Amino acid sequence: MPELAAFQSCVADRMFSAMPLSCQTELVNRCRGNWKLVLRFLQSVHQAFFSVDTPKGNVQVTTGKYHTLLVEDGSLYTCGSSICGVLGHGPEITQCGALTRVEFPLGLSVAQVSGSHNHAALVTQNGEVFTWGDNSSFCCGHGEVGCVIFKPTRVEALKGIFCKQVATGLSFTVILTRHGQVYTCGSNSHGQLGHGDTLERPIPRKVERFSSLGPVVQISSGVSHTMAVTEDGTLYSFGYGSNFCLGHGDPRDELQPQTVQAFKRNNIHVIRVSAGDEHSVALDSNGYVYTWGKGYCGALGHGDENDKTVPEFVAVLKEHRAVQVCARKRKTFVLSDDGLVFAFGWMAFGSLGFVNRGISDKVVSPQLLETLKGYHVSQVSTGLYHTVVATNKGLVFGFGDNERAQLGQDSLRQCLEPREIKMRDILEEESGIGIEIV
Repeated sequence: MPELAAFQSCVADRMFSAMPLSCQTELVNRCRGNWKLVLRFLQSVHQAFFSVDTPKGNVQVTTGKYHTLLVEDGSLYTCGSSICGVLGHGPEITQCGALTRVEFPLGLSVAQVSGSHNHAALVTQNGEVFTWGDNSSFCCGHGEVGCVIFKPTRVEALKGIFCKQVATGLSFTVILTRHGQVYTCGSNSHGQLGHGDTLERPIPRKVERFSSLGPVVQISSGVSHTMAVTEDGTLYSFGYGSNFCLGHGDPRDELQPQTVQAFKRNNIHVIRVSAGDEHSVALDSNGYVYTWGKGYCGALGHGDENDKTVPEFVAVLKEHRAVQVCARKRKTFVLSDDGLVFAFGWMAFGSLGFVNRGISDKVVSPQLLETLKGYHVSQVSTGLYHTVVATNKGLVFGFGDNERAQLGQDSLRQCLEPREIKMRDILEEESGIGIEIV
């Protein structure tokens, strides 16, 4: 009976039903014909990229340049540096030493959040988009208002459009609607907004090309490039191409979404993607991982530092069913369906989490993160020099640089070994005193 129930759940799953029959068969075979394992894989992919269902409610973690954002049961918490108001606590707060709840309009519940360098965006459960931070490039989507926005503010231009995901780049924002349409705003110097030109957009504008390409199911933003996965498993990329992170085989900028042909030619059905600073990582329907772009410090996981102009299979991980890929500056994380975390690239002040490595070492091939082996990790996000993970029990751990309290700890500069991050109200309850915010 449990196997039958798992089979029925898989068949009803939208991601599974969108796969070609050949891909469905391959996934089932990879799971040894066990439908419960297939279901675990599908559910883990969904949770890793949106929110994790835990005893504490739905949890999502994301990292910006020097800060951390956490959604727990519809509430948003932030900590770290608040340059340009990116923490959302107002102009008087320049740094938060513990995860602290962001004031939000009564009755609204946060569904998903994205943090970049100096601005952030979120989507509520009822599909509204809020943005805040540095709007000098109009990336917050509030029109030609170049001032800093210190608290989450509704994007009125999207009123009446139900949205489900946001992705923040260096100075631009990408929004995905419930019906699979994509809107973009902000800086567009390399065509990262996808409108066929390099004109900045002060308010979100629909990327018309996707109207004829089928519904988009997931988006990701790098520093100056954008990736999008459509329901039929096609990967599109556009924007800055000089570091090969678009995956088209040449260093050209693309002003509109273009198909990453390497996947199409090999009948690879992509289900998720992560756009890093100088490289990109994709996940296919079998749980296999592919990387391309700049190979600095081993960020591509192929055992060397060579660049890859098109996607290349990460062979070391072939025995593991990956459910999440996460790329940032010169480093990559891969999460498997059994809760294991693999990391490679630049240690960057300890942000890979290996306690037996120097803070600037290179890890050129995927290595298991032994320090988290005792937990079932369900989600991972990495910033410039720090990393945060969430477990299936709702625990949140951070490691790496803590110079600006981005790990929610006031008492240390850096942390090589994962340390639990608690929210401000829990800390106050345990200590009996308030936490000072400077």
